[in-house]
Amino acid sequence: MSSQASAERARARSSYPYHQRITTRWMDNDIYGHVNNVNYYSYFDTVVNQFLVERGGLDIHAGEVIGFIVESHCSYHSPVAFPQQLEGAVRVDKLGNSSVTYGVAIFVVGSEQAAAVGSFTHVFVDRNDQRPRPIPAPLRAALQGIATG
Repeated sequence: MSSQASAERARARSSYPYHQRITTRWMDNDIYGHVNNVNYYSYFDTVVNQFLVERGGLDIHAGEVIGFIVESHCSYHSPVAFPQQLEGAVRVDKLGNSSVTYGVAIFVVGSEQAAAVGSFTHVFVDRNDQRPRPIPAPLRAALQGIATG
C-alpha cells in the first residue's frame, strides 16, 4: 500500500471500530478560534480510556494493573472548533504481551474523514511496583475485538 493510500485509510471513519462522542468546550478553543493542539491528546486519552473501562473492565481506581502512555503522535488535517460535536475513534494497531499501540482519530460528527489522526502506546504495569505486567485476559479480549489485523 502506498504512503498516500495508507494516510487516506488512516483518515477514513471505517478504519476505526470503536467511536465515542466528544463534546467540545469553550475553553478548548485557542486565540486562533479553533481547538488547540494539546486538547487532541486529551480527546485521544479520553476515548481510549472510555473503551478500556466500558469494554475491557479496566478498574482505574483499584485495579492491580494500570496503563502508562509511553509514546504518542498526532497529525492534524483540518481544524475543529467549539461548539462542534466530535467523535473520537480507536483501533488497535499492535497488541503485545504488556503493551498496546492504538490508532486514534478525531472526526467531526457526520464527517467520513478525520480532522486529526494519531497513535499512542500504553504499557500496562502493576499499580504498586510500576513494572510491566501482562495485559489481563478481559482487557486483552476487548482489545483483540478492535484490532486491525
